[in-house]
Amino acid sequence: MDKRNNKRKNQPQNTEDNAVILDYLSLGYVQSDMSKFKGKAIAQAIGTSYFTLLELAPKNGVDLEIQDTVYIGRGKRDKIYRVLGKLDFENLTATSRIELEYAIKEIVISREEEFVDFFNTAGPVNTRLHKLELLPGIGKKYMWEIIEERKKKEFESFEDISERVPAISDPVGMIVNRVKQELDTTTVKKGKQKYYLFTPIPRSAQNRNKR
Repeated sequence: MDKRNNKRKNQPQNTEDNAVILDYLSLGYVQSDMSKFKGKAIAQAIGTSYFTLLELAPKNGVDLEIQDTVYIGRGKRDKIYRVLGKLDFENLTATSRIELEYAIKEIVISREEEFVDFFNTAGPVNTRLHKLELLPGIGKKYMWEIIEERKKKEFESFEDISERVPAISDPVGMIVNRVKQELDTTTVKKGKQKYYLFTPIPRSAQNRNKR
């Protein structure tokens, strides 16, 4: 069993220790209604463990660089004074939305072993739908190709997946696109999009499921 998965399961739910900076606003938000933290330096970021969108307050005198990874866990932090809270996708700045895909891609690549393991172990969601089918571009045909190949031998890398299943030319891109879909709370999710593979289920979706 993957040690990284064990570590994440034993952590407090959805706890992030590190985050990638998506945007840094040294003078706070321009729009006064964006946040109660207006007028103060603020950063928008994405967590590296659960892809949680966050608002961060930097320490005084610290300038943050976009795409830098900062420590936000317990104990001494070098650059971040406080984690202000979770951030809704619709409140991302234009810069954050541009940087989001790049950040997710780097996170996915850095966690290659874990996401390759997804291709090796993913099972059915229900009797009609398989988790592999939730990745953009994978239908039942390619799903079965992946399953047959992993029966012969487990995939070892993203490159191995692409070489053995030529139709899956960009497994990293598939995961990135899926994460972006899950983070986007601006539209009501239907069909395959209503499931969550890589990110926590947002409260809005949990509330809809209880109705």
